[in-house]
Amino acid sequence: MARIPGEGLAKGLAVTFRHMLRKSVTQQYPEEHPELPPRSRGVIALVEENCTVCMLCARECPDWCIYIDSHKETLPAPEGGRPRARNVLDRFAIDFSLCMYCGICVEVCPFDALFWSPEFEYAEYDIRDLIHEKDRLGEWAQTVPPPPPHEVGAEPPKEIAAAARPAARPPSRPGRTAPPGRTAETEKETKTTAAPAESAPAPSAPPRREPPRAMRDIRSIRPPGALPKPPRPARPEPPDARDGQDSTGSPDSPGPIGSPDSQGPPTTEKDGSEEES
Repeated sequence: MARIPGEGLAKGLAVTFRHMLRKSVTQQYPEEHPELPPRSRGVIALVEENCTVCMLCARECPDWCIYIDSHKETLPAPEGGRPRARNVLDRFAIDFSLCMYCGICVEVCPFDALFWSPEFEYAEYDIRDLIHEKDRLGEWAQTVPPPPPHEVGAEPPKEIAAAARPAARPPSRPGRTAPPGRTAETEKETKTTAAPAESAPAPSAPPRREPPRAMRDIRSIRPPGALPKPPRPARPEPPDARDGQDSTGSPDSPGPIGSPDSQGPPTTEKDGSEEES
């Protein structure tokens, strides 16, 4: 199909004329605030009462823009207890000139101390003024919107479900009064039904076990299936030792080399007579 020359230009001009004839609505920003989505990320708010100085937000921050200082404080011990130590928050500051608005600190906080606020009007002429301390972060907490309602048919929160659950009844113990649903007649019926069971003869006692044997007796017992060890063959004597002994086995025969009875090689000492000759 052949294209008509100037067709694209005509379509563009048609869109332009359509918007020219339509009335435009402009929001005047300083006087009129824009309608932001409920999950918009404007500024991080702090609830100081919920902070336990666990340092998770500061450790997980990829920009290292959260600064926390604290000290330990010992609480007085209650009656019959011992004193406890807790962390007291001294400083909690966020440098929004470094913050990348990733929301990791809000997600990892285990005690719901950090929230997102839709406020975004905190521009400053000096970059050093973008460090918000805990007092200013606490002011942003007043602008945090309430959480959105649950979806239709969704399960209730765990806190509400646990609060609505009836408490477990403790087991009955002797000496306590009967519950309000039980009367004297029901008590008599239970006693009559339990009487035959009480009149039944008691089971015979189990046979008494023998006391364990002493350790010396246990070691002397051979385990079942164990065979006696075969005798070791006599170790043959070396031939040099047999040759050095007499056939009669007299005690005058020299012993092996190195023994105290062995005789060394003949000495070359000369008698005094030889020296005189």
